[in-house]
Amino acid sequence: MRRLKVMFVLCVAVISVALTANDSECFGADQKTNVLFLICDDLNCDLGCYGHPMVESPNIDALARRGVRFDRAYCQYPLCGPSRASFMTGLYPDQTLIHRNAIRLREKLPEVQSMSQMFRAAGYTATRVGKIYHYNVPADIGNDGHDDPESWSRKFNPIGRDKTDESKVFSLRPGSYGGTLSWLAADGTDDEQTDAIGAEHAIKLLGEHAKEKSPFFMAVGMYRPHTPYVAPKSYFEKYPLAEIDVPTIPDGYYETLPAPAVKALTRKKDQLDLAKDLAKQAMQAYYASITFADAQVGRIVDAVDRLGLAENTVIVFTSDHGYHMGEHGYWQKTTLFENATHVPLIIAAPNCKAAGQSTECPAEMIDFYPTLADLCGLDAPSNLSGVSLKPALNDPSARPRHDALTQYDVGYSLRAGQYRYTEWGKDGALGAELYDHESDPQELTNLAGRPESVSIIKRLSTRLRERIVDARKKPAGLVQKEPVARRKKK
Repeated sequence: MRRLKVMFVLCVAVISVALTANDSECFGADQKTNVLFLICDDLNCDLGCYGHPMVESPNIDALARRGVRFDRAYCQYPLCGPSRASFMTGLYPDQTLIHRNAIRLREKLPEVQSMSQMFRAAGYTATRVGKIYHYNVPADIGNDGHDDPESWSRKFNPIGRDKTDESKVFSLRPGSYGGTLSWLAADGTDDEQTDAIGAEHAIKLLGEHAKEKSPFFMAVGMYRPHTPYVAPKSYFEKYPLAEIDVPTIPDGYYETLPAPAVKALTRKKDQLDLAKDLAKQAMQAYYASITFADAQVGRIVDAVDRLGLAENTVIVFTSDHGYHMGEHGYWQKTTLFENATHVPLIIAAPNCKAAGQSTECPAEMIDFYPTLADLCGLDAPSNLSGVSLKPALNDPSARPRHDALTQYDVGYSLRAGQYRYTEWGKDGALGAELYDHESDPQELTNLAGRPESVSIIKRLSTRLRERIVDARKKPAGLVQKEPVARRKKK
């Protein structure tokens, strides 16, 4: 009888373990889970998997079919430096105190543990290939830019023909490449370009990890499609100029916007009222650069599969913020419209239940840090402002967060449900904007100030101001080095 009892207990235990394994939300915990973090620079959602009618992105589309595509993912600041410092720390820009480019992370938060540092502390090799923190592009290609050395176990700064051929680049302002519209249909092959060289190095490192069976957090930051838009000529040929339509705005459009919004849209004087032929060329070059970057994504993901790493590797694909291609009469970033705030986000985690589906769960880039910690079974710092998106990877209807916050200059914008609501200045003193995405997905009709919008604005304004208060809370346990001017005011 006793023997039968023992056997019964053992059987129950075995069944319990089997059920637990089968019930695992994403993957087993028998070995450390790797992370491959892929990020493009200045890429908006002009991708096939996000419904763009022209741009070819077969490799990113394929990744979306094996992962979960987030249709409502947003940056916290539509500018490279602040955005990258934000998602690498899981903190809002008002917490990192980084609101412009060319500021190194430790200048403001000397004791912060970055996302990759968490993996280093857990025994992973944390590798940076290319641009993760801010770089002046193309000036800093080939060097460390404004990197954070403490974030990495090792690094690689690729440099290719796009850098050495700078003198061949066309620019609206001759000699200026990174901050203005500029492009080059390059001679030579893919392999000569910086991003292809970076992809090749990433593939080599993946091979080493596969051979050694060593855990890794590998961040591969591509420089395209950031200006100058450079890709081999064959990519330009995919987008005939005659087939490209340039966005337009209604007459009197600026008069419907608050002054700070108009200021943001008109600050680049040389890009206002761009001639249609130049506008088409810029769009062609941007699309070509996206497709070139997509090819490099494909090479890296193919290597993950070929090397047998796919079953235990989380792959994240994203961009640092959105981008305008003529929408609202504007080019590039730094606005609070959907074009500049909306980012592509695909998370492919082995065996997750929602693989191949999309979700409208709102996501913020500060959610990357806690999500990856959750997926890999690591303890993230308790002072993070982001939330784990893991529930949405198993159930697309899950809502770990309900809205998304972005800020720029003196404005804050909330994307909530069908609406975008923006306030400029303290408590909206400099104006407000309200857009209904069900009737106006292009955000061209500002509903703020209309009698029928009063109740909607009251609700969204209350929520926005709650979010701003939370986004300004001092991160527990961290020293913030505030700007001298701000300290003097206290």
